[in-house]
Amino acid sequence: MENRVTIGGSTLAQKQRLELTWIGKDEQPKLEPRILLEDPELSYHAKERVTENDIFDNRLIFGDNLLALKALEQEFTGKIKCICIDPPYNTGNAFEKYDDGIEHSLWLTLMRARLEILHKLLSNDGVIFINIDENEHAYLKVLMDSIFGRENFIGDLIWKKRKGGGNDSRFIALDHEYILVYAKNKLSHTNKWRISYDEKYLDRYKEKDENGRFYWDTLSRPGLQNPIIFTYRCEDGTELKIYSQKSEETFYQELEKGNIRVVKTRNGWTAHHKVYMPTEGKVLRSILDDHGTNNDAKKEMENLFGSKKAFDYPKPEKLIMTLIDLVTEKGDWVLDSFAGSGTTGAVAHKMGRRWIMIELGEHCHTHIIPRMKRVIDGTDQSGISKAVNWQGGGGFRYYKLAPSLLKKDKFGNWIINPEYNAEMLAEAMCKHEGFTYNPDPEVFWKQGQSTENDFIFTTTQLVTHQMVAGIVEQMKENETLLICCKAYNVNVDEFPQITIKKLPQAILNKCEFGRDDYSLNVNNLPMKEREPEQLELF
Repeated sequence: MENRVTIGGSTLAQKQRLELTWIGKDEQPKLEPRILLEDPELSYHAKERVTENDIFDNRLIFGDNLLALKALEQEFTGKIKCICIDPPYNTGNAFEKYDDGIEHSLWLTLMRARLEILHKLLSNDGVIFINIDENEHAYLKVLMDSIFGRENFIGDLIWKKRKGGGNDSRFIALDHEYILVYAKNKLSHTNKWRISYDEKYLDRYKEKDENGRFYWDTLSRPGLQNPIIFTYRCEDGTELKIYSQKSEETFYQELEKGNIRVVKTRNGWTAHHKVYMPTEGKVLRSILDDHGTNNDAKKEMENLFGSKKAFDYPKPEKLIMTLIDLVTEKGDWVLDSFAGSGTTGAVAHKMGRRWIMIELGEHCHTHIIPRMKRVIDGTDQSGISKAVNWQGGGGFRYYKLAPSLLKKDKFGNWIINPEYNAEMLAEAMCKHEGFTYNPDPEVFWKQGQSTENDFIFTTTQLVTHQMVAGIVEQMKENETLLICCKAYNVNVDEFPQITIKKLPQAILNKCEFGRDDYSLNVNNLPMKEREPEQLELF
């Protein structure tokens, strides 16, 4: 059965997805799959193991986040359990660390490109959380429906970001932001979502018996839907009308067992029943009014950096801890591709999760690295540290994006970038051709493989007939080899198990080379004349 949506006099068929249309939507970037280069000088790890479960293979990536996501695609597709991102909100304000306030259609285009890769990276049971405010919330919701599927929308979380203030607002004092929550596959979540108990919640369950911790809650509630109503005679003869979902028979049975009590308070007689603390954790409420504010987060930053202007609009660690706790276990991968001040990585690290953060701004070096060093050394006791008894440990590897594989020479011809050495070139060609880079220490031509029997070999040498014949002598009967080279002198018809591609011609049209910036920094872009934007649903 089709639903039909009528817009501007046109009737459109709506089947599976609602699609958002905007100027420039069809302009899809052809991203180059860059390799990542570790800088050991900026990588960091604890001087000793604190526990047996310390994690050292976390990744901090410096560079354009769209190219970095593309770089992760081959290795991490389907492996990320939780994504927490806090993208620029397109508010029209110029933040010190982000250029936030770009043209609406361009914002959608840039977000769509990133979200499509993030969707690939998520595991089948993975979940993405996106912080956003009211300026783009509705548009982002429809965009997410088109990429993740409306059926995988979990809900909106409402985070109360401030307390008090707002008297200078022109219309409404907006105290909240949204967190859009989507699953990769909602049907894969067969268990209930629960978060750990905090001290405030535990205080409620002050009493304990052989069945666990509990508190006394009012049983008789006149506002219940379709209640069972009966009368109970109290000790002094007062008749107490009971409104309950328990039958009268069950009421008296539970009263005898001590699971129900009738007591006299200053407001008269009332019936209570035991409410036991669930063993699997508590349900997260959609309104997060006790998860810290912007001011709390600023204080956390001040404790770390000693500056009242440490970072604009950071998120409190308690908020991020709740999101990660809701959908992950220890050892799961958590990704933040708009790392900002590094809160997601700091929280994930303290919670024993593996993490990947991507950041283009210089605060990657001025904020994230110093912050993560303090976390690893155990000297960061702010945020959630005391709640999780954080003592330090683990480490991370720092990566930057490799330069573009191809560049133009002085005559305008595309050539292999001279900055690439043999190992970098071999790894890059593995990415371009869909092979996993895994050099065999004993067989020089086995630099990577796509299946058990399919290999790739990249070289800048002239590939001769004699070289290929020697390789074929070493190959097993069912093995194949792709050779990528700058030049060759081989009759390929003689070697059916060999395929040869010439560089750079073989990859010129695969992607966009020489572009290093797909960021949201668009201040210098010229404006073009355009027709009024329309929202089309089909």
